[in-house]
Amino acid sequence: MATTTTPAVTPAAPPTRPSTRRGRRAALTPYAFLLPGFALFCLIVAYPLARSFQISLYDWAVVPTQASTFIGLDNYVRGIQDDQFWLSMANAGVYLAITVPGQVVIGLAVAVLLDAKMPGRGIFRVLFYVPVITSWVVVALVFKYLFNTDAGVVNWLLVEVFHVADANIAWLQSRWPGLMAVSVLGVWKGVGWAMVIFLAALTGVREDLKEAAALDGAGAWHRFVNVSLPAIRKTLLFVTVLLVIGGFNVFISVLLMTGGGPAGSTEVPLTYMYRQAFDFLDFGYSAALSFLLAIAIVAVSYTQFKLFDTDEDGGS
Repeated sequence: MATTTTPAVTPAAPPTRPSTRRGRRAALTPYAFLLPGFALFCLIVAYPLARSFQISLYDWAVVPTQASTFIGLDNYVRGIQDDQFWLSMANAGVYLAITVPGQVVIGLAVAVLLDAKMPGRGIFRVLFYVPVITSWVVVALVFKYLFNTDAGVVNWLLVEVFHVADANIAWLQSRWPGLMAVSVLGVWKGVGWAMVIFLAALTGVREDLKEAAALDGAGAWHRFVNVSLPAIRKTLLFVTVLLVIGGFNVFISVLLMTGGGPAGSTEVPLTYMYRQAFDFLDFGYSAALSFLLAIAIVAVSYTQFKLFDTDEDGGS
């Protein structure tokens, strides 16, 4: 029997390497594009963050002629034991409990309505988004007038028009009415932002799934619950997490409407830090409180992701 010989396979020649200078230039090109942004990040974010942490470890002296005293973690221990700080955190929790569901529910409802084929959709989108781009200072002062005890429009409507209340309510002079007034402003100003995000997500829902559900006899509500809502689940999580982070950072509206009063009963974390730093010049303690707040925000955000960011089959 004749034997067949397998021809030797010649290995492919390795690709020609570019010259050393060209290879070095190609390797450094991405870093050249990243360098300006990284430099800005270090200047604007990283250095202030590191500096703030350093200040939090000191009894910081504002006057340059005085020496700052290193006290380690004493400011953090003081913050953990500070009842007023925890009251401000509780007030932030009340603010979150009102504004986050309010913005999500109303923003999603408006987005669903604007996603439908209706005349004047562009005008309504603009009207709902105008509060988002309006200055916090302006709207806070407007709402301070609206909730004024003696000359406010809200009390006039409740007492004179609808006869819901027998006397004027001191909205901004007590804790719970003050938090309610600030929260109403937060919902009103943030609905437009949530609406835009939800509307963008709803436009990406597949039409064939909606049509198939309609052919199966599903009404508008069931199509929304069983088709649209699962499709925008990731967007719902994204909006909720950002609203929670933004709620913890509420500042201007509280500062201008209630001033944190009376007796600090409507303080929120940022207004409390502001007063510690600029009223009492206790910058080290204020910096420590900022890191305690950051830890709380990270913990809450992580919990949200663990609870709601699940796969379609229910696994995490």
